[in-house]
Amino acid sequence: MGQKVNPTGFRVGITEDWKSRWYAPKAAYGNFLVEDHKVRKYIDGKLNRRPPFAAVSDIMIERTREEVTITLRTARPGLVIGPKGAEVDKLREELEDLIKRKVAPIKVIEIKNPDLNAQLVAEAIAEQLKKRASFRRVLKQRMEATMQAGAKGIRIGVSGRLGGAEIARQEKAVTGSVPLTTLQADVNYGYAIAFTTYGTIGVKTWIFRGMYGEEVQDTDVRPGGGPRRGRR
Repeated sequence: MGQKVNPTGFRVGITEDWKSRWYAPKAAYGNFLVEDHKVRKYIDGKLNRRPPFAAVSDIMIERTREEVTITLRTARPGLVIGPKGAEVDKLREELEDLIKRKVAPIKVIEIKNPDLNAQLVAEAIAEQLKKRASFRRVLKQRMEATMQAGAKGIRIGVSGRLGGAEIARQEKAVTGSVPLTTLQADVNYGYAIAFTTYGTIGVKTWIFRGMYGEEVQDTDVRPGGGPRRGRR
């Protein structure tokens, strides 16, 4: 059996922070978890799955007794915020109706360099595969763009009926170094699915952005401020 681990889950609590930050008693924990899932699914469906695509890569959720705070990281903040903040206010109201709790004004953080965000790279590849582009050419183009953006290495895996072939298969492409087992390495991971006419193709992306503390940042601002924690 393959001993694979999600690079983000592997580093959570050591060098990466949680995507959901809250404490709950046992009785409320399950409800909060389901609410978080509903919120993420709703935001993803509204902003990422229908045009104009807002390229939201991360949804961070924090809770206090009174309200829920949601932070979105996106490559296209203008689309999320809308004219005079109309879209983001509308989204907040819809989320309040969904989870029946008070939602604080949604924070939107711009991703300065989308080519260094593995989730956005995976989504872009999936989008091109839907348009029947040659997967080898797509992989090559995305890898070159990511390396030019300052990444130390990138690895992409695609699996499914590639090129409409009768038998599903896996293809991998690597450029530079991607040290998956090094906890101190900032390896950004993304996964996207391309629903094509002849079947489903999965896209996995790993981007090595350097060691923590010296990595190439894809955003200027982080919720809560301050530098990212070092290894314990």
